[in-house]
Amino acid sequence: MKKVMIVDDEIAIRENIRSSVDWKQEGFHYCGDAPDGEMALPLIEEWAPDILITDIKMPFMNGLELASIVRAQKPEIKIIIMSGHDEFSYAQEAIRLGVTEYCLKPVSAAELLQILHQVSQKMDEEEQRLMSLAMTKEKLLADLCGGLIGTSDAIDSAKKLSLPLSAKFYAIAIVDVRLEEDAQHTEQLLNKMLFVLQETCNAHAELLPYIRSRTELVLLLKSNSEDSITTCLEELRGHIRLELEQQFTCSIILGIGSRQERLQGIHISYLEADEDKYITRLTLQNKASLRRIQLDEKMDIFLDRNQFLEFLKLGSPHLRNHFVQEFAAPLKSVDWQKSTYGFYLLNDLTLECFRIANQLFRMGADADESIRSLQERIQRIGSWEHCMEYLFTLLDQLWQRRAASSGKYSDVIDQVKSYVAEQYNNEQVSLKTISAHVRISSSHLSKIFSQETGQTITEYLTQVRINKAKELLKTTSSKTFEIAYKVGYNDPHYFSNIFKKTTGCTPKEFRSQGAMPFHEPPSEQIEEPLYE
Repeated sequence: MKKVMIVDDEIAIRENIRSSVDWKQEGFHYCGDAPDGEMALPLIEEWAPDILITDIKMPFMNGLELASIVRAQKPEIKIIIMSGHDEFSYAQEAIRLGVTEYCLKPVSAAELLQILHQVSQKMDEEEQRLMSLAMTKEKLLADLCGGLIGTSDAIDSAKKLSLPLSAKFYAIAIVDVRLEEDAQHTEQLLNKMLFVLQETCNAHAELLPYIRSRTELVLLLKSNSEDSITTCLEELRGHIRLELEQQFTCSIILGIGSRQERLQGIHISYLEADEDKYITRLTLQNKASLRRIQLDEKMDIFLDRNQFLEFLKLGSPHLRNHFVQEFAAPLKSVDWQKSTYGFYLLNDLTLECFRIANQLFRMGADADESIRSLQERIQRIGSWEHCMEYLFTLLDQLWQRRAASSGKYSDVIDQVKSYVAEQYNNEQVSLKTISAHVRISSSHLSKIFSQETGQTITEYLTQVRINKAKELLKTTSSKTFEIAYKVGYNDPHYFSNIFKKTTGCTPKEFRSQGAMPFHEPPSEQIEEPLYE
């Protein structure tokens, strides 16, 4: 609700305005008044009104002086000047100061309300324009990757930006570029690299990129052909990455997410690409160390890594011991007390197992911590028998994750839905508060909820709130602003906008339609942003 404050030296005028308007019903909050500009200033600082109504002729500090200070210090406040003096000089000065409205005393409650609603509408329009300007192509793509925007809002924003967003398939790739020298020029290199990527990738899939940081590019690939997306991702991981490294004399760490069929799936693919990039970086670091050790120690042990990965995918726990004994037989020659060769072989195998596991089933939010814990355990291996025990543990951990991924999230989803059902009327409900309640990181919760339910958490919260609002509109005589509060919206105007986007009609229009069967909103959801 927009907050209104009045400044007038005549107490009768202040009291008359305060008592003659049903502020809440009209969608405003009357925060108070003051007898002159000097006394009003600290109150303005404390109350932070959205609209200031002030008389011109007042002792100590008049309305024009007050308006001048407020415009300089708090330009977002809209000012309405009231004056009993129909003099052109006052109006002229008020316009120069950027006053929103100018009216003559005496002003009736109806006239004042008309002015207030006009000013409120101007404020809403300004806010919409600012939001439109802020929604650049880069921000839209970043919000899609971050799961911060709903499907309908994303499509609307893309349309305004003339950005072709719709497709049957999507995937995310993250390109982390590291220069051997002149690191300060990485940002310039990214722009040049983007041009090359556009030329090479567009042969298979359309590329919508943005720069995430001074060393990273995020590539949103989209196509109506699943094969085209797959081919493009394979070429990115293969010859395109190598050609870019040669052309720009740099090293590239690539992370690739899975193919998705919905816009909301972009967020999932993005999280997977980020995880893939992390594991790739560790793998490259390990391989570099392994090559140095091979040269120093003149060792060349072959471990059939593909065989181990195949057993991870399809093997049975009761065959574990026999398989590991045969697989680890080449490591018997390693002197675990003097050589570090075996440690790096196991570290490389562990990272590849996590990469495959991440593609096969949903890893937990603690995957990074699990890798670090296993790496510490590798460092403590002192014999071939210890090596065997480690491989047992690696297989067991990943199998446990595979088994848990198929069923454990139903409990988490139920917890989220139960929490939303209890707290939907609390405006402070956010992805952060929900993730804290279920004790899962925000990013991981966002990913699994989308995967399990087909909608984001913010879309689900909006669905619950709007459904409850529809129920209240049909079964109670509560005012629209009262219903807005009851379903978690402190701003009735924002509530009305969300309601209309979701249902296709305003709350008033919905109520006037008469009794209707209660039903779910359309599949294309509208969401309000949730901030962490």
